[in-house]
Amino acid sequence: MGLGYTIDTPLKVAHFGIASVVSIIEDELVERMREFHCGEAGEPFTAIPKKELDHRALRITAYLDLLKRMVDRNMARVRSAPFTPGSDSTKYFELLPDGASLKERYRAMLHMPPGADRTAVEDALRSAMQPGGIDVNIMSKIDPTNYDKAGNALPPEYCDAMAAFRGFANSTLRSGVVLSAGYNPRLYAYIAEFPDFLPDAEGRLRKRIILKVSDARSALVQGKILAKKGVWVSEFRIESGLNCGGHAFATDGILLGPIMEEFQSKRAEMAADLFALCNAALAEAGLPVFPTMPPQRHTVQGGIGAVAEDRFLREHYGMEGTGWGSPFLLVPEVTNVDAETLQQLTEARPSDFHLSWASPLGVPFHNFRPSSSERQRKARIAKGRPGSACYKKYLSSNTEFTAQPICTASRQYQDLKIKQIKASGLSEADMAREAAAVVEKDCLCEGLGAAALLKQGMKPAHKLEAVAICPGPNMAYFSKVVSLRTMVDHIYGRTDLLAGVDRPHMFMKELSLYVDYLKRELQQVRDEVTARQQRYFATFRANLQEGLRYYEELLPVLQARASIDVRRIREEIGLAARQIGELRLPVVAAAAG
Repeated sequence: MGLGYTIDTPLKVAHFGIASVVSIIEDELVERMREFHCGEAGEPFTAIPKKELDHRALRITAYLDLLKRMVDRNMARVRSAPFTPGSDSTKYFELLPDGASLKERYRAMLHMPPGADRTAVEDALRSAMQPGGIDVNIMSKIDPTNYDKAGNALPPEYCDAMAAFRGFANSTLRSGVVLSAGYNPRLYAYIAEFPDFLPDAEGRLRKRIILKVSDARSALVQGKILAKKGVWVSEFRIESGLNCGGHAFATDGILLGPIMEEFQSKRAEMAADLFALCNAALAEAGLPVFPTMPPQRHTVQGGIGAVAEDRFLREHYGMEGTGWGSPFLLVPEVTNVDAETLQQLTEARPSDFHLSWASPLGVPFHNFRPSSSERQRKARIAKGRPGSACYKKYLSSNTEFTAQPICTASRQYQDLKIKQIKASGLSEADMAREAAAVVEKDCLCEGLGAAALLKQGMKPAHKLEAVAICPGPNMAYFSKVVSLRTMVDHIYGRTDLLAGVDRPHMFMKELSLYVDYLKRELQQVRDEVTARQQRYFATFRANLQEGLRYYEELLPVLQARASIDVRRIREEIGLAARQIGELRLPVVAAAAG
C-alpha cells in the first residue's frame, strides 16, 4: 500500500472487526499523524524530537499505543450503540459475511420481541464483538546504518528496521508484525530479545511474527532460522511475485497456483519441523516451551478481485485468509488518498499501471504513470535537475561516490552518476540508455506519505507535496469510488463492482505479467549472456511451462468448484504457451583469448 495509505486505517475499520496493516518504518510521518490524532481525540501531545537517540522507536511506540487506545474507545462506542438501522453496532453485523454464525445470531435477534430474552441475546452479541487486528509492517531491507551529528555510525539497534521493530515490541499492542522484503540477519537475531515474541508460562504469545513470503522453500528457510532462536512464525503470508502492489519480488517464474499447492502439501511437515526446532531452542535456553503446537495460519494476497477467486483460494488450497489491498484505495473511508490522485485512479486505463524501476532499492516497483510524483520527476529532468532532495534517507544504500550511503533517487547521486556516464566514452545511444535508467529512480520516502498529510489538510515538510502511489495491476479493473459497505459487499459476493468489466482471472493475469517480465529481462541482456544468466533464463522459462501444465490440469477443478467458465482461461494459457515457445534465449558469451 505504501507508507501513508493505511497509516491510520485501524481507526476507520477496526471497530467493525476488520483487520489492517500499518507501515511503521517512516517515523516522521508516524509522529505527524500522532500529533494530528491526539488533537482529534483531545489527548495531549508531547513531541519526541529527533535529537533523542532512540527517537524512531519512541515515536512508533507512542503512536501505536495511541492507536490502541482510540480503537478500544471506538469499540466501546460501537458495543454501546443501539441495534437500530444505520447504527454502528448494526453496521458491524451487517458487514459480516452471510452464513457467519455471529451474523445468524444477530439476524435471529432482530426477530425477537422486546423483553428480557432479547436483551440477554443483545448483551451476548455485544460481548462477542471484537476489534480487527492492528498489525504492522516492516520492510526488512529498509535498514541502513544511521549516524550521529558528528558522522559516527550508530550501533545496529538504531538502524531503521531494528528501531521500528523495537517500537512495535515495546507497544501495548497484542498483534502481529509483518516482515517483508526478505531475510535480514541482524533483525531476525534481534527478535528473540523481546519476551512478547516468546511463549509465556502457559504457552501464549503476546505478539506474533508474520512472514510475507513468495514460495515454500524461502518460508521454510526463514521459519527455521527463527525457530532455532525460539521464535514461532504464526503466519506465512503468501504474496504473488508480480500481481501485487508496491515492490514486486519476482520468483524464478514459479506461479502462484503451484506455489500454494506446494504449501498445502508440505504444510503439516513444515509445521512439525518448526515446532520441534522452536521448542528445542526454548528448552535449551531454559525458557517456557509451547505445550502444544501453536496456530500457524497460511494466507494469500496479490491480485484477488472476485468472490469466486477468493472462495477458491480458501477452499481448494486451505488458505485461512486472503488479502485485498489495492481496491481499497478507492474507499475514502478506509485509506488516505488525496482528491487529485483519487480522481486519477477512477479515470485510469490499464496502461497507466506499470512495473517500473523507480525504487531506489533496486527492486521492481509498481507505479502509476499519471501521479504527481511522476510529473515532478519528469519536470526535474526537463529542467536539467534530475533527482530529489534527500531529507529522510530511509533508502540510502549506495556508496559508489561517498563514504556514507546516499540514495540513488537523490539529486546528489544522479548528478554524480550522469557525470560519470558522460565521461565513460560510451556511444550516444548507450549513454542515453544508462542515463535514463539513473533518472528513473524516484523519491518514495516523501511521495508515499504525502497523500496521508494532504488528505488531513497538513502540509508535507519542505513543500514536497508530490504524491507517489503504487497500486497492483488489479487496480486497473476497479474505477468507482465506493463506500466501505459496498467494497465489503463486493468481496463477499453480495454485489459485483466488476460486472461488465473485461478482467482476466487472477492466475492468468499473473501469468501474463511473468511472460512480459521475462521478455523484458531478455531485452536487457540483448544477445550475449553469462552462463549463470543463461541458466536463470532457462529455469525461468521451464518454471513457466510447468505452471502452464499445472493450470491445464486445474481447469476442471476451477470449473467445478468455482463455477468459472474456463474457455477464456484455456485461450490465455494457449497464448502464453505460444509466447514462451517463441522466446529465444541468448547464447553464452565466448571466453576471451
